[in-house]
Amino acid sequence: MHPKPSLQELNAGAVILVDKPYQWTSFDVINKLRRPMNAKLGHAGTLDPLATGLLIICTGKFTKRISEYQQMPKEYTGIIHLGATTPTYDLESEPQDFKPIEGLTEEMLLAATLQFTGDILQAPPIHSAIRKDGKRAYEYARSGQEIVLEPRPVSISAFELTAISLPGVHFRVVCSTGTYIRSLAHDYGQALGCGGYLHELRRTKIGGYSVDDALGVEEWMAHLVIERGRASDWKPADTDQ
Repeated sequence: MHPKPSLQELNAGAVILVDKPYQWTSFDVINKLRRPMNAKLGHAGTLDPLATGLLIICTGKFTKRISEYQQMPKEYTGIIHLGATTPTYDLESEPQDFKPIEGLTEEMLLAATLQFTGDILQAPPIHSAIRKDGKRAYEYARSGQEIVLEPRPVSISAFELTAISLPGVHFRVVCSTGTYIRSLAHDYGQALGCGGYLHELRRTKIGGYSVDDALGVEEWMAHLVIERGRASDWKPADTDQ
């Protein structure tokens, strides 16, 4: 566990590691921590609300280095649910297009991972924040408009199946920035002919940083309250939400 920076260090510039809770947006975390900290904050890589795990937050002068952290490779673990698809490629929308999976074998499941390793082209989900013609892709999707997002080059250095318990397949992925694990889950299901969607996702590493060294939001809040208490201008109301 890395030492917790003091309030002075946070205001000057630091990197803090947060274990993002389920159903929180990355900006929810930023907004929660900003109030007791009173420092400039930014995160280095968005996590979807249904994902948990490592969120790097830069403070003070370190916000100028956000792009440096964003470019680092990422590691994820999670579960792909086979035998159905969802419009958002995860559980933000309802499963549909159910198909049988009884014919799937371990050999087939393992073999299908190979086409998604190395340097590949990946189409982002239409339910994403990518801009097309000045609008977010999800704005088109939510209004029922059909759009096509061009495939983008990404690199997946590892796509391992860590456990198989159909319809769930547990995985570990190491990939470049810009990789959508939701798209990987969808494309993997398509390759198997039965469909698939992302059932669970956790970011475990960003470069050399690990979620094992991260603190939960409430742990960080408790530390920040103590730090504010040491400052002469501390007011209890600053931590209210």
